[in-house]
Amino acid sequence: MEIRSMHFKANAATALANPVLQGNLRTSKGKFVDKRRAAIADFEAEGGDFAALRDAGRDLRNLVLADLDLWLEKFEQSASARGATVLWARDGAEICRHVIDIGRRHGVKKAVKSKSMLSEEAGINQALTAAGIQPVETDLGEYILQINDNEPPSHIIAPVVHKGLDEVADLFAKVHGKPRKTEIPELTREAREVLRSHFLTADMGISGGNFLVAETGSVALVTNEGNGRMVTTLPRVHVVITGIEKVIPTLEDLSLLLRLLPRSATGQHISNYVSLLTGVKQPLDTDGPEHLYFILVDNGRADLVGSEFQDMLRCIRCGACMNHCPVYQTIGGHAYGWVYPGPMGSVLTPLYQGLDRAIDLPHAATLCNQCGVVCPVKIPLPDLMRKLREKQVETNLRPLGERLALKAWAWVASKPKLYALGTWFGVRYLNWLAGGRKTIRVLGIAPSWTDGRDFPAPQGKTFRELYAAGRR
Repeated sequence: MEIRSMHFKANAATALANPVLQGNLRTSKGKFVDKRRAAIADFEAEGGDFAALRDAGRDLRNLVLADLDLWLEKFEQSASARGATVLWARDGAEICRHVIDIGRRHGVKKAVKSKSMLSEEAGINQALTAAGIQPVETDLGEYILQINDNEPPSHIIAPVVHKGLDEVADLFAKVHGKPRKTEIPELTREAREVLRSHFLTADMGISGGNFLVAETGSVALVTNEGNGRMVTTLPRVHVVITGIEKVIPTLEDLSLLLRLLPRSATGQHISNYVSLLTGVKQPLDTDGPEHLYFILVDNGRADLVGSEFQDMLRCIRCGACMNHCPVYQTIGGHAYGWVYPGPMGSVLTPLYQGLDRAIDLPHAATLCNQCGVVCPVKIPLPDLMRKLREKQVETNLRPLGERLALKAWAWVASKPKLYALGTWFGVRYLNWLAGGRKTIRVLGIAPSWTDGRDFPAPQGKTFRELYAAGRR
């Protein structure tokens, strides 16, 4: 996938000016939030403690990361004992080489795919096409994007959330050459009819993996469409592409995370399909792959182990952070410019692709901490974004004027009397700019800040003035 994170500001401005996108975002806004809230309320009404569950999820993920190499070795041993082949990939290019080599080894002409964000990281579809292997996305959202000129997803759980019903109806009529349909059941049926022949004629299935179970050598897939099972059981070759951080010790640990993931992602008690896939097809099995490959991917992950950003490796890809983020809800996912949007993308993209390639993403947040509050494994996302901001300043990646302004502010803030005078003057200056209005149209000292928004005018007096008045 092309990296366009350097253009976040321009992307955001384009998104804000797109009335169709804004209408679609308003329609979808809050749906996952409401469902998550209801699912957690149901869990606690049945005697569960979701806060304690989040603590347990955090502790489990930390336990694995503390000995990640050992758990990965255990997984490789268990998977190999059950007939699978475990491969390792340093980056996206190596992922593509492995997949193409596997395809050529087995004479693959067509590969069906279920949702895999790592395949997006690697650009698998483009590599397969160049190698003469036809990739077919079978997740409904990903399929819609593929037939729409390989448009990238805008959400990790609901990749086509930025599109409306009419857009999909027009696209299906154009691509499928059938009468235009406007009812969702009719559209999904049409997609199933088109995809059915691909399932039956594909030589290889490619999937991601929500979790890898070390004790059994299994991959767990959590989906809401039956395509995942078709992709992983019908073709004679199954390739799993997943990050090295996805390993967990036991099946009991999987049950813990399955109580967190669906409730946080889609507000379900359990997803429609939970598949636990172990080993290759055995003589008495009626389905399953004859050849199973695991491609375990680094692509920047190993560098985070033991670093101040290790907490980010706890992520279980639920999407709750972006569902609750006011910035994401306003501009959608494409503005972030790479595979991962929202708060998680504002941390992962700079870490995986380089701070210099994602200058604005650590700043693409209000630091309101809604993302941190809802994260099922308690990743302190605002703290991580703040650390990235600090690194940008330390390495002179931020503009000189901004760095000097921060130094000036730090100097003033360390001198209480000067800071008090500054806040007193600042409030009155801002009120003068507001001219009696509730907002400031042009912020005099930083006019670019109000190019696309108004600045709220101060309400009342400074905190020091209110505190002093309260003591009298």
